[in-house]
Amino acid sequence: MTPTDEIQDPTEARSEGTPTLGPDATIRSNYAFQRYDRAIERTVSVRPATMDRDLGRLHAWLGYDHVAEFWNLDLPLPAFRDHLAGKLAEEHLTPYVGYIDHVPMSYWELYWPAEYELDAYYDAEPGDRAGHLLVGPPEYVGNGYAKALFRAIARMMFSHPETNRIVGEPDVDNDVVIHLLKQFGFEAHHEFYFEEAEKDALLMICERDDFEDALSEDTNAGIGHGRTDG
Repeated sequence: MTPTDEIQDPTEARSEGTPTLGPDATIRSNYAFQRYDRAIERTVSVRPATMDRDLGRLHAWLGYDHVAEFWNLDLPLPAFRDHLAGKLAEEHLTPYVGYIDHVPMSYWELYWPAEYELDAYYDAEPGDRAGHLLVGPPEYVGNGYAKALFRAIARMMFSHPETNRIVGEPDVDNDVVIHLLKQFGFEAHHEFYFEEAEKDALLMICERDDFEDALSEDTNAGIGHGRTDG
């Protein structure tokens, strides 16, 4: 797909509903990754976040109770603008907005642990990837979308030829995320105080083979078809 200025995420303006598109549907946009998930019969897409398009959206999402509990970024808009500018300027971290059927509903931060904060807490390898996830609009919480999102994002991360491990560092009391990661082959290693994030975290690591085994055992999901663009 070729990015254009004329056709960009045409369903972003929709505030209600979750339109369903088939596996052969094509929407021209500037997505970095797109995959039809057969488990939920919806398309999962991801694009890099930008200040112009996402400042207001992310500021609103981070104010929701289910997000603020773990992210602690319910800030006044000017302060959050500065925070987002810092994230967008990072060399070893990339913020993304995730979509279900071309409707924005999640935020990701993907980074290289060997070069960004987490390397002090385990024996990081250069190709390791890690990330943070939040699901914004409440209507997408608790409906199985997080699992579909992570399936797509993990495939996106493992598509890098040097990446054989994905690392997680959820809050030790975030049972939902810990359970989700275990379903994809992550193993818990040790608890630690993550000073940079100011939280008690659980180090979790997933090998490429364990991820593939977990997908093959998930008879409801299957592998599906994905493609990378751009």
